[in-house]
Amino acid sequence: MSTLTPAKNATRRTFAERMTERGNTDRDFVVFESDLAKSTYSYIFKEKHPERYFNMGIAEIGTFAAAAGMAAQGRNVVVCGYGVFVTMRALEVIRSFICYPHLNVKFLSSHGGLTAAIDGVTHQATEDIAFMTTLPQMKVLVPADTAAASAAFDIALATPGPVFTRLMRDPLYELYGTGEQFDLGGSKIVREGKDITIATYGDIVFQSLQAADELAKQGIDAEVIDFYSIKPWDQAALEKSLQKTGALVVAENHQKRNGFGYEAAVWSLLNHPVPTTLIGLEDTFAESGNYFKTLDKFGLSGAAIASKAAELVACKK
Repeated sequence: MSTLTPAKNATRRTFAERMTERGNTDRDFVVFESDLAKSTYSYIFKEKHPERYFNMGIAEIGTFAAAAGMAAQGRNVVVCGYGVFVTMRALEVIRSFICYPHLNVKFLSSHGGLTAAIDGVTHQATEDIAFMTTLPQMKVLVPADTAAASAAFDIALATPGPVFTRLMRDPLYELYGTGEQFDLGGSKIVREGKDITIATYGDIVFQSLQAADELAKQGIDAEVIDFYSIKPWDQAALEKSLQKTGALVVAENHQKRNGFGYEAAVWSLLNHPVPTTLIGLEDTFAESGNYFKTLDKFGLSGAAIASKAAELVACKK
């Protein structure tokens, strides 16, 4: 953790900046918004390409229905919003009018998980991964830093059909260089180890790296994998890691129920059974507060991950 550079931009802003940059050369796609331009930074695109920007007001159902209509005419459409509003208010429209006909609608979804801690429960999207990964035809990306967020926009635009990108409210750290390669269905081993695998994504990558530092002090060598592509996800990478470590922790800023942990654990059970622990919100809402203190209170901090991982290693032995 000590070697990570503090980020200057949040992933939500970087995604919007890349969207604007691509708009200079790609004249095909348009951007829809539900009156959250300052929060999603889609206003940056509006300033450069006002003729391709549509603010539909605080009406997510109508916004996504209109986006589906334009996509049905052959356009790529990017829709921007808060994760809670995107995945709950407009879920039926996304399911029936975007995913079912496999339309090219891409989602800039800000305030993922408890990265919106200060904004309180109403703005903390802690069920969004469950909703979006359940929808047939939907692809899901969760970048951990700005390099990954910029790449996520390019992946989304190049991928046929709907793509949901979960982004953070505030800047955290930089992990990857600007030339790093990211692919749909890929992952990154951000720390190699032999005693336990920590599978994670988004902001919890950084907490997992902190956990690995703590575990190293106890003589436990943890491998940390950033599954930046949640659907599809890199099953081969997990299998290779588990063959080496023989134990799995999945840590995510999401409800533990129906998150990526359930997906990875079921896959492990069917293909490579190992002692497993899942870390996420324990069937509870969080609360408004400092991001790091909120993570700590609800068991998502590096210290909490390290404690659970150490217990699992002890059981394995």
